[in-house]
Amino acid sequence: MRLAAQGLSYTQIQSRLDLSLSTLSRVLAPLGGVIRTEMLVVSGRRLCLAERVEIRVGLERGWSYRRIGAELGRSASTVCREVAAGGGRAGYRPVAAQQRAMVAARRPKPRKLAEPRLCAAVASRLELLWSPQQIAAWLREQGDASLGYVSHETIYKTLFVQGRGELRRELARCLRTGRAARRPRGRLERRGKITGMIMISDRPAEAADRAVPGHWEGDLITGKNNASHIATLVERSTRYVMLARVGDARAETVAAALTRQIATLPAHLWRSLTWDQGREMAGHAGFTIATGIPVYFCDPHSPWQRGSNENTNGLLRQYFPRGTDLSRHSADDLAAVAATLNSRPRKTLGWRTPAEALNDHLLTAAAA
Repeated sequence: MRLAAQGLSYTQIQSRLDLSLSTLSRVLAPLGGVIRTEMLVVSGRRLCLAERVEIRVGLERGWSYRRIGAELGRSASTVCREVAAGGGRAGYRPVAAQQRAMVAARRPKPRKLAEPRLCAAVASRLELLWSPQQIAAWLREQGDASLGYVSHETIYKTLFVQGRGELRRELARCLRTGRAARRPRGRLERRGKITGMIMISDRPAEAADRAVPGHWEGDLITGKNNASHIATLVERSTRYVMLARVGDARAETVAAALTRQIATLPAHLWRSLTWDQGREMAGHAGFTIATGIPVYFCDPHSPWQRGSNENTNGLLRQYFPRGTDLSRHSADDLAAVAATLNSRPRKTLGWRTPAEALNDHLLTAAAA
């Protein structure tokens, strides 16, 4: 086997070892094929044909993967993966394994999204503002099996690196950020102290673990010149979204808008509200007295403490871009956008939609 792995012909091997051709053929049969010249190229990073032959010799001797690896100067895990991919201890064939490795190493590889039907399915959902992760999950769980599936990383790669190919470059603008890389944002907003704040550390544990619906996160998104605003509310357990028009950022205006929204859902779905330390919530004490809903405040510069709301605000910027006048959007417009977000499947909900998750809770509460 070792002489064959060096590129010697049957005749050359036969002359060195003084074996009959039939015996030689029987000994070399476990190689699994004919050795070609291109198989003899040695690469330090990848296993070569000679090393694969040594693996086969070690297997026939009953050696462990660790011992074979020590003989080759390779790790035992490398030998284990190689043998498993090549058919196991009984079925491992060095030449067949070398051919498989050579095919796998060829570049460039055909891209999955070069398939027209799969590409069309991905593009149509990008245009509906689905995220690549949502698209990948839909293909696996609900899509047409004949389409196959593709990972969200492949979709990102195709958009950002191969945008002139299968997916049009314009589709990159359908992503949440609208760009290929995140930009660092170093400015921190300085805010005055709000009196009487109850900090998030005092919030009930049931709100932190998201086990019980009714704990909300809220914020304002602002428009051009900070002159227009929309109040955003996200329920922590179901990720259900509600939007409210706000005439200005004064505390009394925001409190009135939130109070109107609260009236649209059953009282048991309003247990607490978590906000950042924006001045628009300076009237939190009066809001709590009027609605019975306690307000908890995040620590300064800690947006992750309202992660669901921050994520939702990012999604909303697809519909309400920064630097635009938000006052031109009617209440019906806001309701339509909220309905769109609430009908998107979410990974954190097991690919249910927020609307389905909230409806399930309401049905359970009604049955109880």
